[in-house]
Amino acid sequence: MARCSRGSLLLLAILILASNVPHTRASVKRGNKIKSATFLSPKFVLGPGSVENRFYHNIEFPKGHIGIKNFNAEVIDDAGNPVPLHETYLHHWLVVRYYQRLDVVENNHEQKFKEADRISAGNSGICQRGILNQYFGLGSETRKTATHIPDPYAIEIGNPAEIPAGYEERWLLNVHAIDTRGAEDRLGCTECRCDLYNITVSESGHPLRPDYKGGLFCCYDHTQCKVKQGFQGTRRSLYLRYTMEWVEWDRDIIPVKIFIFDVTDTGKRLNGSTGFGPENGCQIEYEIESCSSTDASVHGCIDVKRTSLTMPSAGYVIYGVAHQHTGGIGSTLYGKDGRVICSSLPNYGEGKEAGNEAGYIVGMSTCYPEPGSIQIAAGEKLVLESNYSRDQKHTGVMGLFYILVADQTPNPTSLLQAPIHMLENMKGSTYALAIIALFGLAIAVAVTVHSRLKKGREEGYRPILA
Repeated sequence: MARCSRGSLLLLAILILASNVPHTRASVKRGNKIKSATFLSPKFVLGPGSVENRFYHNIEFPKGHIGIKNFNAEVIDDAGNPVPLHETYLHHWLVVRYYQRLDVVENNHEQKFKEADRISAGNSGICQRGILNQYFGLGSETRKTATHIPDPYAIEIGNPAEIPAGYEERWLLNVHAIDTRGAEDRLGCTECRCDLYNITVSESGHPLRPDYKGGLFCCYDHTQCKVKQGFQGTRRSLYLRYTMEWVEWDRDIIPVKIFIFDVTDTGKRLNGSTGFGPENGCQIEYEIESCSSTDASVHGCIDVKRTSLTMPSAGYVIYGVAHQHTGGIGSTLYGKDGRVICSSLPNYGEGKEAGNEAGYIVGMSTCYPEPGSIQIAAGEKLVLESNYSRDQKHTGVMGLFYILVADQTPNPTSLLQAPIHMLENMKGSTYALAIIALFGLAIAVAVTVHSRLKKGREEGYRPILA
């Protein structure tokens, strides 16, 4: 009986290995290698204290029905050198998908269109229409925040079945950068304090509310932050350099949905509205007041902001990351009964070089749960918490959380994809030795399982597989 059981287990292990070969995931197939390309945004020119916040339509982007695996970006100068945050602060960059009518010609990325000429193709998030609808985007943390999507998942784009007739898929880029060379108050400039920009009306000309002290309404395109008297600095050409990785789409890739949650979300939804503010659900930004000595002793001088959210659809979390500004000390997304879905912590720089700038958030920690380990139910009540230090006042801070969710988990045949991927690149005797090693591993696993089952029987337990 023992020989029979051991032989059966060994045969099962061999069959698992053999059956996996024709069903390995897309990223490891010979004809579906990961491709990569680097692109540049249109040039923008900044001088000390000046601001760039423009929207560029129809940017360079991979074509076809593909799966995005990675997206990274940073600000560089004319020579291709990375620009440190203490010179040009990258408030944020966003990439948004849309559909463009084929019979309309775009010019210089800035031509005005009728609303019917474009159709938004946002993510699966729950904020007001047109708010936080980007597919990709980060801020000062962009250089040291992981963005790769693990196998066998990817963000599906270019699916012909999703593109309306008479339109084509295109991409919009928003770059918000602030030149802080010679700034009188560098942190105040990056936090868009209205007094430093001498702004009292919005970009559209509407008066700002009296209690609005700083944020996006005060550092729009072509505004100017206050610099030290007599400071001289040249205007220079800059670019956002973005690098992408992708694979050709096939049926073995599992698509993921993008959700972006906002800790300022009040839950209000006004039909047809596209703006943001106190009356429109997701407000995007908020202020942190400095703490008194009493606050410090009682609450530890920490601002804790929470909001409740409802997940519109079910799925498995495969990636998570938060977005915070200077002063942030971490954010957590909780599920039902307080279970932690993902916690994301900031990494502050300690030097002067690009990617390690002292006092700036240069990276955010990310979550990559084991496939199937974290599931969110449709209609589940989530809680988003964003924590900031109150050592000083902060304006225009954000508390966003970005997660990728899949409708399904990988099938069991994908579990051995890594060994198979290694075998792909082996030939001759090396390949043969690898095969032998895999079979040896299968034998070891089978013997171990058999021994444990036998031990269980001897100790009086009834094994599940008996």
